[in-house]
Amino acid sequence: MSDINQQIEQEREQARNACATEGETSAACAAGWDVVEELQAEAAHKRQVKPKNSLEQYCDDNPDAAECRLYEE
Repeated sequence: MSDINQQIEQEREQARNACATEGETSAACAAGWDVVEELQAEAAHKRQVKPKNSLEQYCDDNPDAAECRLYEE
C-alpha cells in the first residue's frame, strides 16, 4: 500500500509543477490532477477489499471439496 501512496505523492508533485509552469487552467495541469484523483480512488478501493480467510482460499483452489459445497434450502 505504501507504493501507491508514494506514487500519489510523486504525481501530486508533478501536477503542482505543471500548474506552476503552464498555468492553473492548462490541459497539463488538469491532466496531472486527474492522475492524482485516479490513484487516490484506486487506493481507496484497495483499502475496502478484505483479505480472504484460509477456508475461502482453499475453496478457490478446490471448489469440489466437501467443505466448499453450498446447499440451497
